[in-house]
Amino acid sequence: MCGGVAAIDYDNDGRMDLFFTNGAKLPELKKTTHSYYNCLLHNNGDGTFTDVTEKAGLNGENLGFCFGVAVADYDNDGKQDIFICDAGRNALYHNNGDGTFTDVSAGSGLDHKPANVLSVGAAWFDYDNDGLLDLVVTNYTEWNPETDKQCFMDVDHEEYCSPTVYKSVASRLYRNLGHGRFEDVTEASGIGKTLGKGMGISIADFSGNGLMDIFIANDTEPNFLFINQGNGTFKESGLEYGVAYNAHGDSVSGMGSDARDFDNDGWVDIVYNDLAGQVYGLLKNEGGKSFSDVTWTSRLGPLSRNLSGWSIGFIDFNNDGWKDIYSANGDVDNLTLASRQHDTMFRNVDGKTLEDVTDQMGSDFLFAGYQRGAAFVDLNNDGFMDLVVTSLGERPRILMNNALVRNHWIMFDLRGYKSNRDGIGARIKVVTASGRALYNHVSTSVGFMSSSDRRTHFGLGNETRIDHVEIRWPSGIVQRIDHPAADQIMKVEEPVKTAT
Repeated sequence: MCGGVAAIDYDNDGRMDLFFTNGAKLPELKKTTHSYYNCLLHNNGDGTFTDVTEKAGLNGENLGFCFGVAVADYDNDGKQDIFICDAGRNALYHNNGDGTFTDVSAGSGLDHKPANVLSVGAAWFDYDNDGLLDLVVTNYTEWNPETDKQCFMDVDHEEYCSPTVYKSVASRLYRNLGHGRFEDVTEASGIGKTLGKGMGISIADFSGNGLMDIFIANDTEPNFLFINQGNGTFKESGLEYGVAYNAHGDSVSGMGSDARDFDNDGWVDIVYNDLAGQVYGLLKNEGGKSFSDVTWTSRLGPLSRNLSGWSIGFIDFNNDGWKDIYSANGDVDNLTLASRQHDTMFRNVDGKTLEDVTDQMGSDFLFAGYQRGAAFVDLNNDGFMDLVVTSLGERPRILMNNALVRNHWIMFDLRGYKSNRDGIGARIKVVTASGRALYNHVSTSVGFMSSSDRRTHFGLGNETRIDHVEIRWPSGIVQRIDHPAADQIMKVEEPVKTAT
């Protein structure tokens, strides 16, 4: 599973840098030939990167086997911090503002998790709208190198064991108390009542009540949808809302997921991927009350039948105003060359139908391997979203969007004051001069084990003028901006400032 990637502007120079998690050799973790386990690359702004891992103190030598990464400003000091999921202890790194990070896990409360629980992914969000970012962590099972199970295809070939042989566990929720302290509210919130094998995690206000909810893709278990009740508790409503099983009533090997408004109707939809033969899932939000499965009517079903996907997400790669779907693919086992797969791009034609445009993405996009993590990020600030993809046993790929389709765009870089400083959870509506309405929200948790660009992107197609923008902040404040210029990264501050 390993190979997460995060987009992070750690030095606030306006250019997005990259952080990678890397698994160490098992079971003798400290005898790996690598000089360090994780990697921070500084974006030099000229198409090159500088490895600043050692200087930043992020080599991860005091960690074990790293998986997912989640980036956010958890203490509202204006600097992006890093949380790492691990097979051993999870870790929180505080950004010191001078190019270095400090491991502040001990005593934070985030260092508390059941023994031997393998944490896969995490997402920052403010579930109680108090202006402090909380953290939800997806866990897969109980595991350590010493008790690792062995399974064999035949007497000569070892293979990965079926997920069904591993114990299901609960995801965990940590409430931010401020001053670097977190409280484990897994049981009190109701999150701990349901056990699964958590993988992808997506955050959005699915019910439209101004509170952030949680979708979790599970491996061979029903998917979870935790609806925020507004009193510090969540209700698991996956079956009730129609997201627990696929269209055939089966649970699948859920991997990555994302939550965005696919059809621009003002309600946040869900996409997830899984293994070959199961087909990916596209779920349409029906007014915040339930979801309808549009996997087959959208053509995502037949297009994904033979694919094994890991990271996935909504990305408007051509800036036409419709969010397309990208999937990082590769089989589980690497026994044959045939198990290598290339990534796929499905173009959103009209908010209802997808078409496979993978063969138009270029030869570098078509690299066949065992892709895992992926992040969406505008690395050169040209308004066209780029891709960073990790693959097992390979160097990561940075795929720059050539922007040959000269559609227009706008990106929003929010700063909260009464809300959390990152503006995570803010809902943004863009209305063009022609009256077309486009929707998105601030969230960095995209795909599988990865963290994408915090700035919120909108493609505008051939339209050059915007009538107005409406931002609904987590605090409840509604802000209107009239006639902003297109083709810019627009910094927006929450209009009411309060002390934090």
